[in-house]
Amino acid sequence: MIAEASFLLSEPNKMNRRTFLGHTAISSLGLLAATSSDILAVNSSPAFPTVRIPADQRKFKSPAVEATIERMKKVIKDQELAWMFENCFPNTIDTTVNFSTLNGKPDTFVITGDIFAMWLRDSTAQVWPYLPLMKEDQTLQQMVAGLINRQTHCILIDPYANAFYDKPGHSEWYKDITDMKPELHERKWELDSLCYTIRLAYHYWKKTGDNSPFGEDWAKASKLILKTCREQQRKNGNGPYHFGRETAWSTDTVPGNGYGNPARPVGLIYSTFRPSDDATIYPLFIPSNFFAVTSFRQLAEMSESILKDKSFAGECRALALEVENALKKYAVYNHPKYGKIYAFEVDGFGNHLLMDDAGIPSLLGLPYLGCCSTQDPVYQNTRRFALSEDNPYFFKGKAGEGLGSPHTLVNQIWPMGILSRALTSVSDAEILAQLKLLKATHASTGFIHESFDKDNPEKFTRKWFAWVNTLFGECILKIEKERPHLLAKVL
Repeated sequence: MIAEASFLLSEPNKMNRRTFLGHTAISSLGLLAATSSDILAVNSSPAFPTVRIPADQRKFKSPAVEATIERMKKVIKDQELAWMFENCFPNTIDTTVNFSTLNGKPDTFVITGDIFAMWLRDSTAQVWPYLPLMKEDQTLQQMVAGLINRQTHCILIDPYANAFYDKPGHSEWYKDITDMKPELHERKWELDSLCYTIRLAYHYWKKTGDNSPFGEDWAKASKLILKTCREQQRKNGNGPYHFGRETAWSTDTVPGNGYGNPARPVGLIYSTFRPSDDATIYPLFIPSNFFAVTSFRQLAEMSESILKDKSFAGECRALALEVENALKKYAVYNHPKYGKIYAFEVDGFGNHLLMDDAGIPSLLGLPYLGCCSTQDPVYQNTRRFALSEDNPYFFKGKAGEGLGSPHTLVNQIWPMGILSRALTSVSDAEILAQLKLLKATHASTGFIHESFDKDNPEKFTRKWFAWVNTLFGECILKIEKERPHLLAKVL
């Protein structure tokens, strides 16, 4: 891991999602963005220096976002927490949004941060906290509409790909044993990627009533999403997707001649990779199948209302119901300690992988995505399991506790998991504990990272990871709306 970090830091254009970026002190905050165009302004005299990128270097500006920052700085009584919100909430538009027009339509390409590529999942999650502000800011609305247009374009290129370039390029993964195309950064089949595109489209439509992104291309992409998910139920063989990679990381490629480990076709949708970009062990990945049920019902509603296509809407609802019924039959495991819980992965033969991962979708994060109620008794049992040391990827150390991921090996806690815990909690004490933990583990940078060592938060991965930064902002805004008294405290 350390050797990989040394190599990647010496060749920044080669960075990938496994980059270990080491620790950063306040004196080196200017390196956070990892590129010369995004050097951060640092004022070392105040207790909380300016670490946001200077205004004249910001990629996209939104008066509604700026107004929210100014308002929240007055609402959040803890000065350090307010400083973190000011840095993190605008991080996506400050540093990752490339907004333009293409063929007279808005076009938005959103990089993930330290990798100049757009993940369908990450890009949706990165702009998600801004959706409530669109009515106040038409330019912000156009930016989100542009992302829907870009995601539609990406799906039409390849519905199996997870990450794309803004134009044809030369991926470091071009030798992968799969159907690589010039526009692709990576071609890992992850069911949640397509679900995230539906999530963005549906909630944009619901919040704005604007149908302009949902024309002929979007209709084609929607049908391609359904077709792809039907193929990946694998009722008629493995389907067209396969994947192989020459790598020293076992989780970065798949067995079975590129098709993954065997599973019985029981109606669930196969996902060769997880949201962390790690290969599944049992390819029926439960969190993403829950996500698919919610997503296809949303797609059905849009298709019926916007496209007036009742037939396609019926197909979407039929798939959602089939997957939902299969989840009821195959996703639940009767744990000897916790009772009925949701498995992380299954194979349809009776085998269950019992763990949870900080990436979203996760088992912990199911209510956040609208997949179940926080009061669902099976979810509550699952939550207790996931947040215990019976989960092999729940870590406790001197710096704190939380979910990690095989993606960063052992003993690395992910702030995304801490935020997921806060976003799905119904306990003031638990939410405050997560805020205190985030405040204590940003390593004096004012930003949130992919992961940190359970015993030393200054050892962290990914200095510039926009998704988790804006997720932090989203969490703070949710607390303001639902439990404002918590932000009146100095932690």
